[in-house]
Amino acid sequence: MSGAVVVLALAGWLCVAVIVLQLRTRSRELREARDALDDARERAGDGIANAEARQHWLTGALDQAPDGIVVVDRIGREVFRNAASRRFDGAPHGEVLALDALTELLRSALEGHSAERELQLFGPPRQALLLRAYPLRRSGEVVGAVGFSRDITEARRVESVRRDFVANVSHELKTPIGALALLAETMASSDDPDVVRKLAERVVREADRLALIVDDLLDLSLIEAQESPTREPMPVAVLVDEAVDVVQAAADVAGVPVRVAPAPPEVEVSCDHRQLRSALVNLLDNAIKYSAPGDPVEVGATLVGERVALTVRDHGIGIPTRDLERIFERFYRVDRARSRDTGGTGLGLSIVRHVVQAHGGEVHVASREGEGSTFTVYLPLTNGGPRALSEAS
Repeated sequence: MSGAVVVLALAGWLCVAVIVLQLRTRSRELREARDALDDARERAGDGIANAEARQHWLTGALDQAPDGIVVVDRIGREVFRNAASRRFDGAPHGEVLALDALTELLRSALEGHSAERELQLFGPPRQALLLRAYPLRRSGEVVGAVGFSRDITEARRVESVRRDFVANVSHELKTPIGALALLAETMASSDDPDVVRKLAERVVREADRLALIVDDLLDLSLIEAQESPTREPMPVAVLVDEAVDVVQAAADVAGVPVRVAPAPPEVEVSCDHRQLRSALVNLLDNAIKYSAPGDPVEVGATLVGERVALTVRDHGIGIPTRDLERIFERFYRVDRARSRDTGGTGLGLSIVRHVVQAHGGEVHVASREGEGSTFTVYLPLTNGGPRALSEAS
């Protein structure tokens, strides 16, 4: 009996040992599974965080894009819109047309066709938009579409200016060149010394006119090309006096008195001396040409806050209201016949505007037809507005 008891006891202990071992094994497996689950959860969390970070970076990058970007899914439902395209949300007036046009292009893209359209919005302000849409595919199947809207207003304006410039230059050069050719042919066929002498004088005038056009074109090209022009402090009074000296002879011949208001001698502007003097000379020259004998031209400088205002005023024929917005365009003339008679190239006011803008200033004109015009150039002061104002007063 004792032997059987021992065997039973050993068997019991063996069963207990097996159970304990199984429990320990299961516990270890559970711990390992728990650790694996924790690792998986941590990796999933990191993946989600990374995905969110990447989405944030991508969204931020697309928001900085100048083009408007809209993404839709396969049924045309919007899934993304960047900052530039949000201007179409609740868009007023003409931009509603742009939104409709882009929606139409996206529908075409969802059908698998890339589409493009240029849209003119007449404003205000007037705009030109280039709209494009492309299908998004996965494994050859269209799963969505992306649309782009780009503002090409400035590009189209520059193209228009370039076309007008080439056309105007061709026209302006063709006239004196044609006149020179005709005069030369007439001179070659004439034996009369008096006729030849008169024709030669006309040739000289046309050649001078041609040279003036070329000189103005070169000046304008130089001003536009100067990204970092030389600047140095220059007293405003000196600039005004020098410009008046340049035009004084022409004023005397025309019988137009030039009256100079005293400018504060301590007021200075930082400028390219030659360019700014040239701009003032152009304004004075125009004022003299379009004034009747005896009508004065007045020039002066006053302080307006932290800027100096250079003013050239005449009492001549004035400028029609319809032309005021265009007089600073290249080759634009209010009265073409009179401009040619006075030797104008049509570039003077364009040069004035470019010089003033290159110096951080503005130019304005006020005019009434038959009563005269006032051109005012505003330039930032070198030595500070308030101090100069108190000293001048």
